[in-house]
Amino acid sequence: MHLSERIQRLEESATLRMARLARELAAQGHRVINLSLGEPDFDTPDHIKEAAKVALDEGYTKYTPVAGLPELRKAIAEKLQRENGLTWTSENVVVSTGAKQSLNNVAMAMLNPDDEVIVLAPYWVSYSEIIKMADATPVILRASVEQDFKVTPQQLEAAITPKTRMIWFSSPCNPTGAVFNHHELEAFANIVAKHEGIYIVADEIYEYISYVGKHLSIGAFPQVRDRTITVNGFAKGFAMTGWRLGYIGAPLWIAKACEKIQGQVTSGANSFAQKAAVTALTASLAPTYAMREAFENRRELIGKGLREIPGFKVPMPEGAFYFFPDISAYFGCSYNEYTINDSDDFAMFLLGEAQVSTVGGASFGDTDCLRMSYAASAEDLLEAVERIKNAVAKLKKA
Repeated sequence: MHLSERIQRLEESATLRMARLARELAAQGHRVINLSLGEPDFDTPDHIKEAAKVALDEGYTKYTPVAGLPELRKAIAEKLQRENGLTWTSENVVVSTGAKQSLNNVAMAMLNPDDEVIVLAPYWVSYSEIIKMADATPVILRASVEQDFKVTPQQLEAAITPKTRMIWFSSPCNPTGAVFNHHELEAFANIVAKHEGIYIVADEIYEYISYVGKHLSIGAFPQVRDRTITVNGFAKGFAMTGWRLGYIGAPLWIAKACEKIQGQVTSGANSFAQKAAVTALTASLAPTYAMREAFENRRELIGKGLREIPGFKVPMPEGAFYFFPDISAYFGCSYNEYTINDSDDFAMFLLGEAQVSTVGGASFGDTDCLRMSYAASAEDLLEAVERIKNAVAKLKKA
């Protein structure tokens, strides 16, 4: 078989792998509690679904412009100005088949071999692999649990080299739930502003799921306005994961480059989904805020339970719907055929022994931690915590 070097060095998505293993275990008759995928368990709000039905009846079943329907690009631009302080027009917006494609478009359009991309870790699993696919080098800049998983401005400054081309991060963060505040974002912006030719990719897909006040966009700082690509989408805040819609707001030359890339890969995103997305942005956000409130209640619920597990270090997330506990106290422990050397081993132990699906932290840039989604019912979350408590009580030092 003659596979490319690119595919051979590419890692499988850890989140999708654990979800697949959970499905396989469930198919064998086990009741698996799946906390591995970052997918809201709420249905898409009815008014958004109804807008898609109307669009279908009106004949929105054809190809769309590569960069998106004009009315959606306009709605996104107005949203970015209204809510994020980003003064982009429709021309600065490119709609894609999910925020993941938006990220890939940016990487393919802007990165060359030997370019370095500083990735603030912990990070979403696909960042490093997307960067590698663009033949660039991810430089992982790690923040520990003691830092509340926030890289400091001093760390960022020290990591910049003549090869640095971009900085990628999410806030609220997947997997940690960390949220950078105004002071922290301004410090990052001031550092980047001193280094010509470095661009910021700000992943804001969890914007509406923040528990610490109004969301802040680094692209609103004037010193980096023209060097920031803001990535967002509809999956998390509107429970529209299967609709596959993401977008960027960026300087015109970057938006045009991403449109050119997309035109050779997928062309325009789904037509009637885009019509529904206009409704999502222009109608009431009450369902979105109700989801956020439910997530916040679950955060309190599962956080209390996780902190009662011996050896777990559990920082309280400020956004998104994940916990990222440090479980390294169990490294070197064993039970039956399981030996825990790292967090991936721990995740496999929980899947096999407790039938709870989580994701090891290595693919997120931290081998000491475990990602657990709380986008599940309160009943499932309580049962999952109880199962985990019972399972880890069986682990003993070798």
